[in-house]
Amino acid sequence: MASTLRVLPGFARTRPVLWGSPASWSSSSMTLAEQAWQLFECAVGAVMPGPMIRRVLTVDAETGQMKVRDRNFQLHHNVYLAGFGKAVLGMAAVAEELLSEHLVQGVISVPKGIQAAMESAGLKEMLLMPQSHIQVFEGAKNNLPDKDSLQAAVAIRDMAEGLSADDLLLVLISGGGSALLPAPIPPVTLDEKHLLTKMLAVRGATIQELNTIRKALSHLKGGGLARAAYPAQVVSLILSDVVGDPLDVIASGPTVASDHSVQDCLQILTRYDLRETLPRSIKTVLSRADSDPRGPPCCGHVLNTIIGSNSVALAEAQRCAEALGYQALILSTVVQGAVGRLARFYGLLAQAAIVRLSSWVGMAKEEEDELRKLVEELQLPDLKLGDVLKFLEKARGPVCLLAGGEPTVKIQGSGKGGRNQELALRVGVEMSGCTGSNWEALFLSGGTDGQDGNTEAAGAWVTPGLASEAASEGLDVAAFLANSDSNTFFQRLQGGIHLLSTGLTGTNVMDIHLILLRPC
Repeated sequence: MASTLRVLPGFARTRPVLWGSPASWSSSSMTLAEQAWQLFECAVGAVMPGPMIRRVLTVDAETGQMKVRDRNFQLHHNVYLAGFGKAVLGMAAVAEELLSEHLVQGVISVPKGIQAAMESAGLKEMLLMPQSHIQVFEGAKNNLPDKDSLQAAVAIRDMAEGLSADDLLLVLISGGGSALLPAPIPPVTLDEKHLLTKMLAVRGATIQELNTIRKALSHLKGGGLARAAYPAQVVSLILSDVVGDPLDVIASGPTVASDHSVQDCLQILTRYDLRETLPRSIKTVLSRADSDPRGPPCCGHVLNTIIGSNSVALAEAQRCAEALGYQALILSTVVQGAVGRLARFYGLLAQAAIVRLSSWVGMAKEEEDELRKLVEELQLPDLKLGDVLKFLEKARGPVCLLAGGEPTVKIQGSGKGGRNQELALRVGVEMSGCTGSNWEALFLSGGTDGQDGNTEAAGAWVTPGLASEAASEGLDVAAFLANSDSNTFFQRLQGGIHLLSTGLTGTNVMDIHLILLRPC
């Protein structure tokens, strides 16, 4: 099994590539880990950029009409393209093909190394044509803004500011867009903005809080790009990587008017004890933000459209799980909160599921009560625990529980890891209470972009035997967690077979979590 997992191809496909079509799958010949890999691949394959662009954007070559959902736009060699994010390379390739001669110029900012990764994987559909009108900037290694992504932001801003009322700016946005479009307002420097963002992230700030600060310090975020492009028409096609798909938060809302104030920023900075240590430059920008003579950006000339999200990926994973013979249920598409508490929830849920699926004596009342309290604490509005437990009571045979979102990690120490690997490691410990039953159990957490934290892994999978396996190899789980070093732990455990090593996928819709349960 180890060798099979290590050579699993990247997931940048519209259909599963390892196991063939659902009709050819044989659940009896696949291990639980192989099935988990397959379902993760299905989820990622459903949100590849090309098919999603084609579903919402069409161009009539005879009339020169571009249609985005139910809106029509007249084309006459007047289209400019800007893009930023982890899925934008593939989005831009399809957009240029559809727009053909109507595309005058384009500038996109994409992750460092993604073109080489797509070329190496033979994914020609994810690459621009040789004589493309689109200029590509690669930057933001490890999702951190840098000089390359700043250069891209300047080029995008210059292009947008040169447009007229006769022009149309097509904006392609996906997860990772914030780091790939840094344009700090002077006198704030890129290093100062990056340091503040890093300090907030280390303290456990949510993506919403991070983006509130980013918008206040940026020329292009918080509607700034829309303002720069005025009076041109702006059409934004957005692949969401944020819980709930809020337009003003995805990539910090460059084409959406921001409704956050300086007071919101100050409250966030106070919450994480950073207000008193701010550089003078940041204090200067914040002090004058509410009196900005430009006023809030007018976005009446903008059409913002979500083209894909985590819910699309989960729906496809559910379909594929059912093709494998599982009874599948999507728990939530808005999972967030601290990984430690979320791990406890998943561990208790797996135990509750096994209790209901087997002849075990029921869970202790205090554990069921804790499970209910965790649902409330984690604020999962779309998860109805009573309905989930009823589903488990009625289930017969293998069960697959799916969820998606983006939990938070408070970084400690200097280890390597990411929220998916740390969540998996913590769940593995919590699932130790599931050992001894006549049911196999597995938990997987993976980032759909293929990159988890400061590592090259997308995530990891674990079973209830993780704690005993670690002990037998002399690995102290608590020590690795205390140093935020989940990646090193999984590298050392059984030769790294628990890691999801996919490479960059070319898309990004947050994380996929799944629990698989089947009788031994």
